[in-house]
Amino acid sequence: MKRILVLCTGNSCRSQMAEAFLRSFDRRLEVVSAGTKPAAAVHPKATEVMREVGIDLSHHKPKLVDKYLNDSFDYVVTVCDHAKETCPVFTGKVRYRLHIGFEDPAEARGTPGDVISVFRSVRDEIKHSFYNLYSESILPALEGNEA
Repeated sequence: MKRILVLCTGNSCRSQMAEAFLRSFDRRLEVVSAGTKPAAAVHPKATEVMREVGIDLSHHKPKLVDKYLNDSFDYVVTVCDHAKETCPVFTGKVRYRLHIGFEDPAEARGTPGDVISVFRSVRDEIKHSFYNLYSESILPALEGNEA
């Protein structure tokens, strides 16, 4: 089993989507997400666009990263530049620290159609990028083919 923490500022959009996608790729993964300054709730548009691809975020809640500071992780992945810059020092063991950045869909402006389009685009980028991480690094490690 591989333990993965996906870290963002608000833990309301990008990190929640990445967590859900990783879980959908492989049930053997233990995946959590958290934020340096968590929002009150998962963004409704994030929940909506994930539902479109068959993933339910309706029961997810943003969490403060402090909850995990003493834990050990195989991967800690930041998904926004602010979280990368303010990522706390973990006292637990972290094997790999990665940054895979995405624009913040919560900052999208325009018509409702424009905004949902940005959320869909970011969702698809997250799925693609995290599937690449899974297939190129995580899966080989799970199968004992780690370099």
